Amino acid sequence: MQQEPPHPAGAPDPAAVVFKPAAAGDLEALADLRAESMRASLERVGRYDPERARKRLRDNWMPDCTWTIEVDGRRAGFYTLRPIDEGLKLDHLYILPAFQNRGLGGIVMRRIAAQADEAGRAIHLGALRDSPSNAFYRRHGYVQTSEDAWDIYYIRAARAQ
Repeated sequence: MQQEPPHPAGAPDPAAVVFKPAAAGDLEALADLRAESMRASLERVGRYDPERARKRLRDNWMPDCTWTIEVDGRRAGFYTLRPIDEGLKLDHLYILPAFQNRGLGGIVMRRIAAQADEAGRAIHLGALRDSPSNAFYRRHGYVQTSEDAWDIYYIRAARAQ
C-alpha cells in the first residue's frame, strides 16, 4: 500500500481549501491562471507562449468537469477531471506559484483520487516531460505508461473503497 506523502511545513489547513464548480464565466481568469502556473516549466524548455497556453484551455473548455480551488478565499488553482472510455482524464491541474510546494497539491490529489475511487475508475494524465509535476504525480501513485517528444503519460489504477 502506498503511503501518503507528508505535508510540508506551512501547508494549508484542508478545511481552508474550498472546491467550487467552475462556471462558464470563469474561462478567461482560469486561462490566465493556467498561463501563469505553467510559465516556469515552459520557459525551461523554451516553449512559453502565454497566448498558446491560454488558447489550449479555451479550445478544450469543459466547465461541467472543472473545479476551482480556493485557499482562505483566494483562488489558488483549478482542475479538470472528465470521463473517458478508459476511466477519468485529468486534463488540467494548475496551482499558482504562490501556492505551490506548500501541500495544496497533495490535498487536491487526494480529492481527485477519492472522486475516481468512488466511481471505480482509473485516472489518466499527461505532464510536460521536464516539469517538476512528474515527480509529484509519481509520489501520488501514478505510474508511467508512455511518453512522446514533449509529454509523459501516467495512470493511477482505481482503488477499492
